Amino acid sequence: MAPKSKERHSIKIPAGKVILDADLYYPLKTGALVVFAHGSGSSRKSPRNRYVAGVLREMGLGTLLFDLLTPEEEMEDEQTGALRFNIKLLAQRLVQVSDWLIHNDETSNYKIGYFGASTGAAAALIAAAELPNYVWAVVSRGGRPDLAMSVLTRVKAPTLLIVGGDDDEVIHLNQVAYAAVKSEKKLEIIPGATHLFEEPGTLEQVAKLATNWFVQHLGAM
Repeated sequence: MAPKSKERHSIKIPAGKVILDADLYYPLKTGALVVFAHGSGSSRKSPRNRYVAGVLREMGLGTLLFDLLTPEEEMEDEQTGALRFNIKLLAQRLVQVSDWLIHNDETSNYKIGYFGASTGAAAALIAAAELPNYVWAVVSRGGRPDLAMSVLTRVKAPTLLIVGGDDDEVIHLNQVAYAAVKSEKKLEIIPGATHLFEEPGTLEQVAKLATNWFVQHLGAM
């Protein structure tokens, strides 16, 4: 059984031919682990994702924040911007990390949820469609679920889409994607929030909605 602690465990996870850096916090009160898929040009150190992860841990959920790209790939992406929109690659990395969790002795018994931001939300939905027996819930923050349109009907996990009320274009894209999802679903629009939820109190609302969704659908040990 894995040690249950609020301490961060810095680990490296094999994903095909590459090794990805990750920060793992084991769950304290539940048998659930939320995996974060960061957005365009971001990393596991995203302050917004780390804030949400901290709120989830206060409710006893475990969290895994990892880099979808290697340091070398991040350097390439900073120059070209090409990899951050390679949704197929990002989804593949998320599937590979999830597969590692599923087959790792210390984490194999945990229910898995995904929290995706921006393009990471598309990767999360594609991975959820590929792993229907292992992914129990998905939350998208300011996401681009429309980039996963071809698989949305295959997503079985309950899906929550959270969008800022002032993020007009992304609201429309989420509404289109929402209509395609066939599983249990909900669309939450936070008034006064822009794409990054930088306005006072808006990220707190995201964290509360996400926590409630994961607690409801991942349950306790």
